Amino acid sequence: MSTIRTYSVPDISCGHCKSAIEGEVGTLNGVTAVNVDIEARTVTVEGDASDQAIHAAIDEAGYEVATG
Repeated sequence: MSTIRTYSVPDISCGHCKSAIEGEVGTLNGVTAVNVDIEARTVTVEGDASDQAIHAAIDEAGYEVATG
């Protein structure tokens, strides 16, 4: 079952950030769509990849998901 989740990533500030994160998260098995909103500093992911895998991909791109 495909779900849509949104993650807060405070360090997003430019098109490079958007490309890096969308590139990493987009390669995950189970991800059907990923969108980075630079203004809102959020990453919205559609698919059935785990939170852990998505967090790891965002981390691999050089960014950190806000907690809490």
